[in-house]
This record gives sequence, structure tokens and C-alpha cells, in this order.
Amino acid sequence: MRLTLKQQIILAPATVLTLTILLVIFLQYTYWDLSVKRQEARKVTLTFVALAEADLAAQRLQGMILHINRRGQIDIVELETLAELHDHLSGAVARILELMILPDSTRALLKQTVEDLDSKRGYDGARFLSALGLLRPQLVSLAETSQQRREQLRDVNLQNIDELVARTALVTIIGMGTAIPLGTLLSLFFARRLLRRIKTLSDSAGRIARGDLTAPPAPKEVQDELDELAVSINQMTERLIRVVSTEKLLEGAEEERRRIAMDLHDQSLSDLSNILRALQSLPHEQNCAADIGKVEEDLRRAIANLRDVMENLHPQTLEILGFGAALQSHFERHLDKEQLPEYHLYVSPQVEGLGLSRLCLLSLYRITLEAVHNVIKHAQASRYEVTLDRRDEALVLVVEDNGNGFRPQPGVQGGGRGLNNIRERARAIGARVQWGPSRFTSGTRFELNLPLNGNLRPERDTDKASHGDL
Repeated sequence: MRLTLKQQIILAPATVLTLTILLVIFLQYTYWDLSVKRQEARKVTLTFVALAEADLAAQRLQGMILHINRRGQIDIVELETLAELHDHLSGAVARILELMILPDSTRALLKQTVEDLDSKRGYDGARFLSALGLLRPQLVSLAETSQQRREQLRDVNLQNIDELVARTALVTIIGMGTAIPLGTLLSLFFARRLLRRIKTLSDSAGRIARGDLTAPPAPKEVQDELDELAVSINQMTERLIRVVSTEKLLEGAEEERRRIAMDLHDQSLSDLSNILRALQSLPHEQNCAADIGKVEEDLRRAIANLRDVMENLHPQTLEILGFGAALQSHFERHLDKEQLPEYHLYVSPQVEGLGLSRLCLLSLYRITLEAVHNVIKHAQASRYEVTLDRRDEALVLVVEDNGNGFRPQPGVQGGGRGLNNIRERARAIGARVQWGPSRFTSGTRFELNLPLNGNLRPERDTDKASHGDL
């Protein structure tokens, strides 16, 4: 069964709370049952009181009727007393009929006798005595039944109270004794399980932070948030391995470029320079001067081309002059021509003092040149601007032109080899790149955003060699 992390956390208290609620419901039901029985006892008591009142009124009526019959006459005061006693009797009988469950014959008898005793219908001693002869035995019988019921309920109530106390105590002990240990066990089980998994993830993250890029095993089935986190860490580690591999590959490629450039400088360029000097030292006879001059020109051109190749392989001006000066030098030597678009280059002085790593500087340098090359080759622009500046905790490179415009679709890794090279170099140094509309009326804006956290690592290149001017 799949339980989310939140469900595992609240399972133990929810179990305790559920058992406690069940216990409260049971106690409430028990007290409700007792309350029902108490209400029944109260109802029986009220019935007994009504029967006593009815019997007392009937006795007084019977005594007055016998007294009036013996005297043979009745006055107004006695009629009023008879009416008042009848009202008491009628009210008491009405409460009896409301409180007691009686057979229909008994209910009809009570109603009929009360109606016959009404003095408003006229005084009839024989009718009154006949009705009282039927009413009083019935009231006495009902009173005896009510008294017996009262005694039974009193005994039952006392017994129920004792049972209730004992049962409540027992159920409370059992319920709380079950809920607390069960909640504790569930809490310990899930807490230990969660802490063990969190510790595993923490150890894996710590190893990755220390440089050990061993991917933690991903769970076979994702059941909760911790499994999702484990899968994310696994995927992140694999991507980090690819990024680091790319970075190492680029570092190796840059180092190999540097070595080749040094070899070309130390060997090939030196040999060509020796040949040039040897040619210049030859006696210039009239018949071979033109040929020697042509060879010298070809050698100078070959030396210039070789210098360009060396600069492309490993821009030594970047190490000697710095990032801004290296870019400025490249633009002035190669891009400041009439047939090429007009440009504006700005490198903030803050960039020079950031102490970026050599790989980071090289990647920024090559990304900038690649972006400018794309403008010159594809944008058909008459002007472009290159800006490198610091914004808060990020380094921002912007190349903006007024050409025909270009916007790669998000998530699509197309666009040619140049754009892929830009993406790979940016990914290797942890930068984000995007293309959008230019602030000119037309054209494209390329922007690279490099977070400075983790990239402000000054490198002391102990193996840096100074080759002089080539």
C-alpha cells in the first residue's frame, strides 16, 4: 500500500486519535443509555405523583358527595368546591394518560368517569358515586403498578451506575492502554524508517558534494516523496556526471590545444622563422631576386596563418592581457574591417577582478566569438553590440544585432553545430543561454547568464609559460 510522507507522519497520532474518539463514543453511548433510563424513572415518578393527586381529589369528591347526599341539599360554595376538585382530578388524569401506556379500555374508562364527575352537567349524586366506584379502584391499581415500577427502576439504576463505573474504568484502561503503545510503536516504526531513508539520502548528497559522483540507487517503485527525492538525486547525479565529463573533456581539449600551440610555437614557427632569416641572408642576385621575394612573401603569409591557428587553438592574449583586452585585440585584428558589420564592445572592469577559472574564461571567450561569428555569417546585420557585465551575483554576456532575426524554439536542441557548441560550453560552466528579440527594430538578442557562486575560484597556473610575442 502506498503511503505518502505526510500520511506516514500523521498515521500514529491519527490512530491514537481514532481509538480515543471510539472510546469517547462508547462512553457517550453508555451515559446516554443511563440518561434514557433516568428519564424513564422520572417519568414513572411523575406518573405516581399524578395518580396520588387524582386519588386524593377522588377521595375528597366522594366525601363531599356522601355528605351532600346525607344532608339532602347543596349550596353554591359546595358546587364551586366540587368544580374545583373536578378540575384537579381532570388535570391529574390528563397527565396520567400522557405519561402512561394504557390499554384503550382503561383510557376510555378514565376519560368517561372524569366526564361523569363534571358538576357542570348538573349534580347527580348517584352518577357521581357510580363513577367514583369505577375510578378509584382503577387509580389504586395504577398506583400500585407505578410504585412497583419505581422500585424496579431504582434498583436497576443503582446497579447500572455500578456497572457503568466498572465498565467505564475497564474500557478506558483497555482503550488508552492500547492506543498509547500502538501509537508509540507506529511512531517509532515510521520515524526510524524515515530517518534511515533521510540519512541515506543525506549521505549520498554529502558524497556528491565532496566530489564522489557515485549515483545513489533509485527505488524500483516510487511510493512517497522520499522516493521521488531519491529518483531526483539519482537523475541529478547522472546529469552532473555528464556535465563533469563534458567539463573534463573541454579541459582536456583546451589543454591539448595549448600543448599543440606551444609545439607549433616552439618548433614549426621557429623553423619557419629560421628559413625566413636564411632566405633574407642569401645574396640577392638580379636573376633570382624576384623568386626569393615571392618565397619570402609566401613564408610571411604562412607564418601569419600559423599565428592565427595558434591563436585559435589557444588564445595566449587571454592569459597575458586578460579577458577584455583579448577580446578587444581579436575584434581589432579580425573584425574591424569595412566589409564587416559595425560593432560596439564593452567589458565591465568588474569582470577582470572576479578571478574566474581558466576554463570559465576560455568558455566565455569562445562562446562570445561563436555568437559574433553567427551574427556575421547569418544575421545580415549592419551593427551588433557585445556587452559583458556583472549583475548582482551573476555574469551576463549579451550579443545583440539588428539583423533579420532568429529565435530557437525552447527545448529544441537544433540550430546547427555552432549553437550546440554554445549550449555545451555554457552547460559545462553552469551557465544558462537564451535567444530572443533584439532591442533594435529587428534582429536577435543572445544572452548568457553565469551564476558567480562556485565560479569565483582564482586559478594560479603554475605551469603557465611565457612565450613572448609570436
